[in-house]
Amino acid sequence: GFAALGQWQLERGIASAIVIERDTETVQPLADVTSPQEPTNTVADGQRVSVDGAFAPNSWIVLSGRSDGTGSSDSDGAWVVGRFVTDVSGTPASVAVAVGWAATPSEAASVADSLDDPSAGDRLAVATTIIGRYLPGEPPQLDDFENGELSSVSLPALVNLWPGEVQQVYGGYVVPDTSVDGLDPIEALLPTTEVQLNWLNIFYAVEWVVFAGFAIYMWFRLVKDAWERETDPDDSG
Repeated sequence: GFAALGQWQLERGIASAIVIERDTETVQPLADVTSPQEPTNTVADGQRVSVDGAFAPNSWIVLSGRSDGTGSSDSDGAWVVGRFVTDVSGTPASVAVAVGWAATPSEAASVADSLDDPSAGDRLAVATTIIGRYLPGEPPQLDDFENGELSSVSLPALVNLWPGEVQQVYGGYVVPDTSVDGLDPIEALLPTTEVQLNWLNIFYAVEWVVFAGFAIYMWFRLVKDAWERETDPDDSG
């Protein structure tokens, strides 16, 4: 019984370290892998997706302290993030889209202003299809408000800055394969999964081995004592 319990505990400790292989590179519709108003689950995390819709005007936000994802540049650059509106079961839903990277926040801000230039005819406010990698939203940075700038793709913060009525919002954001004019593409790498053993369960498995050894020792002592009593006539015990 102790051996069976130890094996069960060991299997539980190892099972948590098994990585489930999944196909993240086959493009799937965003609505098939996740839904608005839901956190990003393991199925959607890092999945390449496609989404149909259009960018909402005046929704461009500059995030400072961002790298281009290639590892060749530092984090002094900036992203331009826009609100992309799609249709989910007849109800508009918004998803944040990082449309590109610039070396400095001022360059990113200049591009963001040009995207909503009336003379350009809101060139991104047209129906289109975006293909890219879907990543989970990030927690807000405490120094964002103190410095008067944003540096994380925090959906609650973005929703408060987007103009107009925002009904439904996806919990993650999309990094497209291509960027808008004036910005460099962002390299969205597949998130790595850290594999760790559940050492608590491993410790419990070792404990069951110790218990089994103690049970065998107790059995040995009891049998030995009984044998000594039967074979030693002078034993008063």
